[in-house]
Amino acid sequence: MYITRMRSLLLIVLFALTLQACQVGNSQVREASIKNLSPPTKKPDFNTEIKPIFQARCQPCHFQGGQVYDKMPFDKPETITRLGTKLFTRIKDEKERALIREFLDQP
Repeated sequence: MYITRMRSLLLIVLFALTLQACQVGNSQVREASIKNLSPPTKKPDFNTEIKPIFQARCQPCHFQGGQVYDKMPFDKPETITRLGTKLFTRIKDEKERALIREFLDQP
């Protein structure tokens, strides 16, 4: 009878510990889920936010009619994505760089 009571008590303690561990795990999952519910950051729009930076800094050479337009057209998002941060040799403003980085980091 003593062994049966000890076994029952042990099972109750194990159940309580398991339940507590599950509650802690669930609260961590709940917190992670809440973080994932925050709205995703909007990818900077190429035509309205990125292209104007390059028009201001890289015209006339890299736009229609420019000397190197055929090799590196900066009015096309593919060129910007391909060149990446190499473009920062001409773009010195940190706010503009940050915006370009956001554009490059998006899938």
